[in-house]
Order: sequence, then C-alpha cells, then structure tokens
Amino acid sequence: MKQLTKIINGNIITPQRVIHHGTVIIRDGKILDVTAGNPETPGATVIDAGGRYISPGFIDLHIHGGGGADFMDATPEAFLTVANLHARYGTTAMVPTTLTAEKADLLRTLDSYAAALPLNTRGAAFLGIHMEGPYFAMSQRGAQHPKYIRHPDAVEYQEILDYSPHIVRWSIAPELPGAPEMGRHLRSRGILPAIAHTDAIYDEVVTAYESGFTLATHFYSAMSGVTRRNLFRHAGVIESVYLMDELDAEIIADGVHLPAALLKLIYKIKGPDRIALITDAMRAAGMPPGPSILGPLHGGLDVIIEDEVAKLPDYSAFAGSVATTDRLVRNMIHLAGIPLVEAVRMMSLTPARIMGIAAQKGSLSPGKDADILLMDENIHVQWTMVNGRVVFNAL
Repeated sequence: MKQLTKIINGNIITPQRVIHHGTVIIRDGKILDVTAGNPETPGATVIDAGGRYISPGFIDLHIHGGGGADFMDATPEAFLTVANLHARYGTTAMVPTTLTAEKADLLRTLDSYAAALPLNTRGAAFLGIHMEGPYFAMSQRGAQHPKYIRHPDAVEYQEILDYSPHIVRWSIAPELPGAPEMGRHLRSRGILPAIAHTDAIYDEVVTAYESGFTLATHFYSAMSGVTRRNLFRHAGVIESVYLMDELDAEIIADGVHLPAALLKLIYKIKGPDRIALITDAMRAAGMPPGPSILGPLHGGLDVIIEDEVAKLPDYSAFAGSVATTDRLVRNMIHLAGIPLVEAVRMMSLTPARIMGIAAQKGSLSPGKDADILLMDENIHVQWTMVNGRVVFNAL
C-alpha cells in the first residue's frame, strides 16, 4: 500500500509567493501536489500545520560540523551527529566539507562518508563531499592549517578523485599553477570547481571561469579585493564576482562574517538566484560558547566560540561559523530586509540549482523529494521531513 500524507492549514512558501491556507500532499517520499485549500484525500495521514509556514527544506552547500562533531573526525558517528543536529534547525540536505589536511586524512574522511551514507536515516541527507583545499593561497589561508597548504598536484588530486565517487565540489585558489587544468579536469568528471582562499585578480578569475569555475566559496571571506601590483590597481575576486553575472556566490549570513550592509550589497548586485546561503558551521554549532576545536579532535586548531562565531585564539581571523540554516534565513529577512520568499529561495532552490539537483530538491513542487519544514512566523523550525520521513518534531 502506498504511503500518503497530507499537510494542511499552512502558508506554503514557493519560489514566487506564499500560498495561504494551503495543502501539501506527499506519497512515498515525493511531493504529489501543492494547492490552496484542503482537497479530499482518502486514506491520507493528516498533519495540521496550524497556520505555520510550510517551507522547502534548507540545503547547506558548505558545512564542517555541529553538535560537537566535525567531518574531519573521520568517523561515521561524526557524520551522523552533524546530520542529526542540523536537521533540527531546518537543514534537509548538506554537502559535508573537509579542511586542508594530509592526503591520508582526506581519504579517511571519504571512507567515513561512505560508511555513514547508508546509516543516515535520522538527519539531513548527504549530497556528496566538498573538498575545501588544500590548494590555497597561503596569504588567504584564514583558519586553514598552513602546514598542509600546497599547489595543485595532478597526481594527488586524480588519486583522490579515483579513490571516491562521492566528491561533488572542490574549492581551489584559481591563480595557483595547475589550477585551471584542475578545474577542467573536475568539470570533465561532473564535479563543481569553486574559487576560494585566493589572491586572484580579474584576469585570473576570467581564466578560472573559462576553466569551469562558477562559484565563489564563502564570498568576501579569504579572498582578494582591489589589489595593487606595482603601480597599478586590479580588480580582485570580490569585484570580479560582482562584474561577472555568470558567477554564483555563497555567503555566510550569520551576521558576523558579513554585516548587514554587505548582505544588502551582495543581494542588490547578485540577486537571490545567484546567492546561496551557507552555514560554514564547525563542530560548535548547536553547542554553548567556550573553547572548541576546528577540524579533527586530534590535531585540529584550538578556537574560541564567542559573539556567536568561532575565532582563532589570537583573534587574527574567524575560524568558521556556529550558525544553523534557520538563523541564516532570519538574518537575511531582519538584517538585510529581504522578502521571506527570496530568503528561503537562497537557502533552498538556488543551492539546488548550483549543485545540479533542482529537478529533485529545492522547492515544494510535484515530483520533487518531500524535504519539508514547518516553521513559526519567526522562522523557528518545529518539524522537519527528509525524503518523506519525519526526522524532527517539536510540535
């Protein structure tokens, strides 16, 4: 017998508008219908949204940890802890992200992802691995461990790519020797190359785009602005992303990495269809303030959690956020003055489009996966469904 569920009496957030007093019908983990009113649906299990928002699930393209765990802990338990924690805050799909590390540590993390994948029944779905580094500009390393930063090595990255079929994106400084060739190689494998931790100037960003790079990783963080080389000024990556309409930007909208004025500027220039909100959350997300560790428990960097952000102990740089996806949406609405529908789109449909999965996820549309949230008027998540399965219920 087919499983049929009906969510009634909710305000449904679509990519274009809010449908008041609407109904979402789900069958076997897929959305069957989205409509105003409450149509007759014999045999359906009924969930009353009670006037709450019915939202598409949030998709986090860049996340390192939460709930006291980091993906670089390289255990299946760490992956499941992060997935379960963030589902409570509205994340229904995520791209687990690595840090700069030795090749052996990266391979262990990939092994742990593969082991966790079939066990993940209570948390946000995994969409594949995001390799962040180790091919970065040392001058823009931020909180990445300098010991492991290096230039692209074709033998090394091809070995890593051959080792695991689960890599879906890779962040690289595109000005490094061998980076354009790496971008083309990634595209040939269907993997998204992204611009990150970089001192590139405009001409190098153009070359990167021509080599397959279409996304700016945590826009503004660890990347060049206007740069002087000898006597002459050059547009950096920031200006290049604004100039090049074809480039997408992901932003850490935690209200700390980017203040309200920059959130407004990015939105004004790039628009909601080119912006993906990301948490870039580390292990302290969902945990109390105080000391923590960025990266693996053994060998990671000591950090301090205060002012709702992770910092290096010498206060020289942020060390990742402790945000959850619901907080990002609230911030875009309350700090940047962006309409609810567009804030949700930047946390759902736009990231789905960037990752090439918009036919399956990212909006409440018939035929798509039943990744659904119930939220109150203040964007606090009270109920989470992933692929038709309820994984969090605080109603």
